[in-house]
Amino acid sequence: MKNKLLDVLVVGAGLAGLMAANVQQNAGKSVVVVEKAQGVGGRLATWRLGPGRGDYGAQFFTVREPQFRQFVDEWQQAGLVFEWSRGWADGSAVATNQGDGYPRYAITGGMTAVAKHLAANLTVHNQTRLTQIQVVGDGWEVTVADGRSYKAHALLLTPPVPQSLALLDAGNVPLAAADRAVLEKISYAPCLSGMFWVEGDVSLPEPGGLQRPEATLSWLADNQRKGISPEAQILTAHANPTVSQLWYEAPKGELVGIFMRALRPFLSKNSTIQEYHIHKWRYALPTTLHPERTLLAAGLPPLAFAGDAFNGPRVEGAALSGLAVAHDLLNA
Repeated sequence: MKNKLLDVLVVGAGLAGLMAANVQQNAGKSVVVVEKAQGVGGRLATWRLGPGRGDYGAQFFTVREPQFRQFVDEWQQAGLVFEWSRGWADGSAVATNQGDGYPRYAITGGMTAVAKHLAANLTVHNQTRLTQIQVVGDGWEVTVADGRSYKAHALLLTPPVPQSLALLDAGNVPLAAADRAVLEKISYAPCLSGMFWVEGDVSLPEPGGLQRPEATLSWLADNQRKGISPEAQILTAHANPTVSQLWYEAPKGELVGIFMRALRPFLSKNSTIQEYHIHKWRYALPTTLHPERTLLAAGLPPLAFAGDAFNGPRVEGAALSGLAVAHDLLNA
């Protein structure tokens, strides 16, 4: 890979990166996706726990834009996507047409499955931790921690923006002052996520989810009732952004106690927690967004930024950002 010049190197195998890579590859470009994690999907994340599974990042998604709708329709026809619920009312997930009435979609087998579907025909190099990005001639060289490197004509960065900026700074890339200023305005809130294999009764409203922005656990869902874990009752719990920020650096042992105390009112006296998994999302929720779907850097070889912090709602926004940036790079 060291001597091969790619048309496009995509950093990050989340939804934005995978959508963009597919568009570029379908246009005849040579594309490689690099991802530091063991799998694909980013926060489209599903974890096996005991005999079951659960989503511990993104929990569902909505569709507001026709451009995303065509993909979701295809996924739904293929049995990959199904409608979980419609609308939130009184702080709860409900199975009626109350609230805004938009369908909330889930993924058969868990959110990771849609990322695996998108990655199936792509070249994805997992467990590839980058250390720096440099301008080389009229293109890019991206260095990996093990000493390998990638060279590409165009570069797409989809990680959380602070991580992308750190890689560019490590290689002394001279971002235009205006570009750096708008990128540094983007901010994120963390999320502490817990998954719990429960044996016994769990009290959650239909259709198996509860949303309470001000409570310690701002989100609680039963993945079995959601339809992705028929083998076991796996609960997903998200702490709210304030709690997550306060306790982010705490040892996982302490976090388990916080989650279990907050879960107890929803469990019967005879319910037991058989196993658990705690995950820390440092950049879970974009709180200050870039107003456009992408940013194409000025005065440099083709360099673009995309992801869920660019213009729109989280899952749909990431998908639309990936589609938009792919077309921007085709025209760069």
